[in-house]
Amino acid sequence: MTTEPADTPRRDPLSKEAVIRTAVALADESGTGAPSMRGLAKRLGVEAMSLYHHFRNKEAILDGMVDLVFAEIELPPEGVEWRTAMLRRASSMRGALTRHPWAINLMDSRTNPGHATLRHHDAVIGCLRAGGFSVAGAAHALSLLDSYVYGFTLQELSLPFASSGGLEDVAGSMLEQLPRDEFPHLSEMIVDRALKPGYAYSEEFDIGLDLILDGLRQRRESL
Repeated sequence: MTTEPADTPRRDPLSKEAVIRTAVALADESGTGAPSMRGLAKRLGVEAMSLYHHFRNKEAILDGMVDLVFAEIELPPEGVEWRTAMLRRASSMRGALTRHPWAINLMDSRTNPGHATLRHHDAVIGCLRAGGFSVAGAAHALSLLDSYVYGFTLQELSLPFASSGGLEDVAGSMLEQLPRDEFPHLSEMIVDRALKPGYAYSEEFDIGLDLILDGLRQRRESL
């Protein structure tokens, strides 16, 4: 079996879906936003000008990339209680953003959102409205939940460890150098949380999400 070089002209018709999925794959590999038109064309085995037959500019490709990420996020199922639906949706969104970390800075920047993006937001708002939220209340809840998921995921991706063992190493090293008399509360938290056997920072996501959802439930009628 032979493999064609990356710059070999593409024989099968170029499609919008193929372009977007390739752009997402390249962004995942680099960790940044959309690849250059030249780099994208090279990966696809076409000339850069061929891309403009499908997309008028790079912004249109970014729109498609973000739309593809939104398509991966679970929609609130019909008939499911709003709190359960928002919990599942937040977990699914965190997973998508972890797979595509470049998307965090682009998710809400699009002025020409795609169908999956529009469908997602409409379904989430509909779920909140059906759960007793006013229009304003649904807007408050959506903003709060998205800010939490985006912020937590961004912070989690920036941490200098990827496992409980790594956390113990980092926290233990910090504790050794920390003047405990000067920073008693930070020292206490490191000992009782970060160095506690079996503790995983990822657990904080579910705890924080529960606090937010409980608060929204209590204030739902007054928002």
